[in-house]
Order: sequence, then C-alpha cells, then structure tokens
Amino acid sequence: MAAYELLVGLRYTRAKRRNHFISFISIISMGGIALGAAALIVVLSVMNGFQEEVRNRILAVVSHIEIRGYDPGLRDWPAVAGIASANGHVRATAPYVAGQAMVVAGNATRGGILRGIDPQREVKVADFASHLKSGSLDALREGEFNIVLGTEMARALGVSVGEAVVVYAPQGQMTPAGVLPRVKQFRVAGVFEIGMFEYDNGLALVHLADAQKLYRLGDAVSGVRLKLNDLFRAPRVARELAGSLPMSIDVRDWTRSHANFFRAVEIEKRMMFLILTLIVAVAAFNIVSTLVMVVTDKQPDIAILRTLGARPGSIMAIFMIQGALIGVVGTLAGVLGGVLLATNLDIVVPALEHVLGVQFLDKSVYMLSSLPSDLQRGDVFTIALVSLALSFVSTLYPSWRASRVNPVEALRYE
Repeated sequence: MAAYELLVGLRYTRAKRRNHFISFISIISMGGIALGAAALIVVLSVMNGFQEEVRNRILAVVSHIEIRGYDPGLRDWPAVAGIASANGHVRATAPYVAGQAMVVAGNATRGGILRGIDPQREVKVADFASHLKSGSLDALREGEFNIVLGTEMARALGVSVGEAVVVYAPQGQMTPAGVLPRVKQFRVAGVFEIGMFEYDNGLALVHLADAQKLYRLGDAVSGVRLKLNDLFRAPRVARELAGSLPMSIDVRDWTRSHANFFRAVEIEKRMMFLILTLIVAVAAFNIVSTLVMVVTDKQPDIAILRTLGARPGSIMAIFMIQGALIGVVGTLAGVLGGVLLATNLDIVVPALEHVLGVQFLDKSVYMLSSLPSDLQRGDVFTIALVSLALSFVSTLYPSWRASRVNPVEALRYE
C-alpha cells in the first residue's frame, strides 16, 4: 500500500464533510460497534461468573472424581484409595456411603440422600465447612448418630440443632410380621446451605460408621471421592484411573455427573454470543451506508485521483482505510468500556440499585446478592476480532464501487 493511500484515507476520515448526515452516520456506526462489543464483554463475563459460582457450589458437594463400587459396594476401599493417590494429580481421597433415606420429625417427612462421611477426610475433598449455617462437621462422631441437614430439609421438618429426627432406610429387615424398614433416631448436629435446592432439600450427612451400620455394609463403602490439583484435569485423570482399576468399579468425574447442566450453560453462552454479535453486525453494516454516501460525495475527487494515475486498487484501499478506521475506533472504545464495566460490576450494580431503588438480584431467590463477573482474556480477544472482521467486511463493497467510478462520467458536470 502506497503512503498516499493511507494519507488520503485518514484525511477523508478527519475532513469536515459538506453533508453532515454522513458524519452523523459515522458516529452512530462507531457508537453501535462500541456498544455491541461492550455488551458482549459484560454479558459473557457475567455468564462466566455465574458458571464459576455454580460450579463451586456443586463441587462443595460433588467431588472432582468419584470411584463407585456396585452392590454391595467397595470392600477393599483403602486399596482403591491408594491406587488413586498414586496419581500425581490426586490431592486427597475420602470414602463415603450413600443411600436413599426418609427423614421424619413429628408429622413432617422428607426423602433424600443420606451420605456417610469421615469428617477428617471429607474436608479435604469437599467444602461443606464454609457452607455450614450452624453446628459443625466435627460433631459427626462414630456411634453418636448425629446428622447434618440441608437448610431446606431442616426448614421443612421444622427442626434445628439439638433436636431429634428419625431416619428410615428402605433396605428392610425380615421379621415374623414381614419386611420392616430399618429405623434409627439421629440428633441434628448442624445445618448447611449450599445455595442449590437439589442439595439443600435432599441431602443429609452422618458419620461413615453410622451409615455403614444403618445400611448393614460392614466395612464396605459406596465409593471413594477424590480431589485433584486442577479440577479441569478430571476427565483425563478419570480415564487414567479407569484403566488401572477393575472393570467392576465405575469412575465418574464431575463433568459427567452434571453433564446436562454444564452442557446447557455452554450452549446458552454460545447463543448469547451469537445474538449479541448481531448488535455489532448491525452497527458494522452501517459502515456500508456511510461509505456509499462518502463515495457518492467524493466522486469528483476519485475522478481526479484516477486521472493523476491512481489505480482502482488504490482507490479501493483509500475507502477501506476510512471504513476500517470507524471499526477500529468503535472496537477499541467498546473493548475498553466493556473491560472497565466487567471488572467494576461490584461497584456499578449497587450504585444503579441505589439510584433506581430496585434490587436486581434477590438473595432469597437467586442465592446471590451481587452479579459475579469473570473476565476472560480469550473472550475479549474473540469479541475484538469478530468486531474488526465485521467492520472490515463492511468496507469491501462500497470500496469496490469507488474503484469502479468512471472519471469521465464523474467530471462531466463539474
């Protein structure tokens, strides 16, 4: 590209036009591109933040990897835990017992999952401790038959710490009167709140040994839970462990146990990206109308440049520079504004709530009091690239039309 093409293109961009409407459309195009890019950055950052928040809540209950044995469970679980611990990515292991149960207090009844845990090991693979509203996991001691309930289950049963509940296990015992369910009284030793109804309403924790007695497993457990150094390595580590363990043992990582949820979130994120990209596309294609009007306005100039020896490619480059500059300025403004807004949502949103007198997120409904934001460099780069690409594509047709202007026709009435 010759130096004069760049100079003329920049001069046309800075020049005061006789037609002020063209300048107005140019500013609107820049603003639209900036608004679209900023909206994309903020929305994707918030979706990333929500995804991270929900993932952390799920992983407070569901470990990175679970090694499960089929009926009657894992007999030699210490050996399985040892094989898992030999993998360099495994940070901690913890056995567990899980079974269906019905919890009763007075006339209130709730069904759910009863999970037996070793409190000392469990804190290394899950994050229940930080979600406890009252009580402590240390109160789960062998033989004392204490229980920790989710907030929704405790509320539905109308019980609090120190009160008693009765647990029914569906695996019955044979009596002369028929098959009767196993029944045991537990004392509430704590209440946790994960922030997800599925767990707060349907999960209860007891000591591992107490669960083994209730379900008559002896020394067996339902499985072993693992925590990794990097949760995103879970699928690969799970495949490695599956190859070194017997076929009768199931190895499942957190992406498989909640595959539908995370797949839905990923699809929603992609659709939001496509929908919001339309804002950038509409603004970018305004460049087409801007350049068409500029080409019409500058036909005498184009004719003079052609008579001075400018090639059609040079004329095309001049107007591509002018249109691309609109896209570059709009994209830079949008990226800067989007990054600033996404990194300061914790300040901007409360300020807007105060000014407007509304609450965007009700903690009792969403379990969040503020919009989480996770700004990712890859998203910003992709948005900037898409915005610039759309802006560049928008310059091609008007610039090509400019290169096809006939000098004789353009100067006939000048």
